[in-house]
Amino acid sequence: MAQSPQSVRVQGQRIHQRLQALSEFGKNPQGGVSRIAYSDADLQARQYVMGLMRDAGLEVAVDLAGNLVGTRAGSDPSLKPLLVGSHIDSVPEGGNYDGDVGSMAAIEVAQVIKESGIRLRHPLQVIIFQNEEGGTIGSHAISFGLDEKLLSLVSQSGKTIRAGTAALGGDAGRLAEAVRAPGSIAGYFELHIEQGGVLEQEKTDIGVVEGIVGILHSDVTIDGFANHAGTTPMNQRRDTLLSAARFIEKVNQIVTGIPGRQVGTVGWIKVQPGAYNVIPGRTVLGLELRDLDQGKIDDMFSRIRAEAARIGSLNDTRFSFTEPVITHPALTDKRFQALIDASARRLGLSTRLMPSGAGHDAQEIAHLGPVGMIFIPSVGGISHSPKEFSRPVDIENGANVLLQAVLGFDSTN
Repeated sequence: MAQSPQSVRVQGQRIHQRLQALSEFGKNPQGGVSRIAYSDADLQARQYVMGLMRDAGLEVAVDLAGNLVGTRAGSDPSLKPLLVGSHIDSVPEGGNYDGDVGSMAAIEVAQVIKESGIRLRHPLQVIIFQNEEGGTIGSHAISFGLDEKLLSLVSQSGKTIRAGTAALGGDAGRLAEAVRAPGSIAGYFELHIEQGGVLEQEKTDIGVVEGIVGILHSDVTIDGFANHAGTTPMNQRRDTLLSAARFIEKVNQIVTGIPGRQVGTVGWIKVQPGAYNVIPGRTVLGLELRDLDQGKIDDMFSRIRAEAARIGSLNDTRFSFTEPVITHPALTDKRFQALIDASARRLGLSTRLMPSGAGHDAQEIAHLGPVGMIFIPSVGGISHSPKEFSRPVDIENGANVLLQAVLGFDSTN
């Protein structure tokens, strides 16, 4: 006899054991993993995960984009599939929780549904997306497609995206067939570690993600004049590094001077010619802006460019900006937010509405249908590091919220 959907729970110890087993693939001396996409460790981990998916009663396939897709049929063939999942690739010298928690929890949800004898109305698809850390490649491939420029990019593994996709079992020559149409899914839920310290600091169990921030990248080049550092008077210098220092400070002032949770970063800087005794004649730096509101991002960028012109006039240097590369914000569905919040509160868990400052596969899948994201605390706010850690109780809580959200959606939609 099938259990009541409200009474079913995940097996936290099983999730923990699987996370430990997964951490052996690409394990590094620092205690984390270097399981970069398309590496041998990635290929081996995918084989392990496919076995778990089959044990959970899923029909497993590699789609044309190289994603792992496990499907469980629903009782109503007219309904669109409900998706859950995440990724298992890591950054170099990464941790054991980013992506892994959501992936193992998604499989656990499928297994609990099977073991409980519950028959969902919607088809359920567990998807482990390929190369999330290299630019949400797998989820972008099925949402928008991959163009020649993207396919030719060289990944951290040394393989191009094209070669890496083929190594995973995908077919770069047929990627157009992998693209799903907008509206083709019932929805998508993703559980993820917060990758920040807000939930832990506030002692909150569950983050209900209101949206995934948009990101703007632009390379900023400052041109001046390289001259002898010993013989050129201070008031005659066209020092681009001085202009860069003023610019970096102004970026911080502009971003912090606006109410809200937006962030701005100058993440790298290159100085030419780079010698003790030469005034820098060219400096190039990388600007990044993030917020849930694309209008606010555009406004900050406009203000920053205006200030750059003013800064350049102080010492006869010239600023130029590359055409910005923009990833637009993706808001989660209000109904999914409410469902996640209600599911958590029924389990006796505290919740908080919050943005995601990092990119996720959900951002791409939002093009196909409504999405919801669940955050659990990250100890110390640490991520992309071997020291990344989320407590087993928090992982279990998040997985139970995911399970109840899936069951709740299926019963009401």
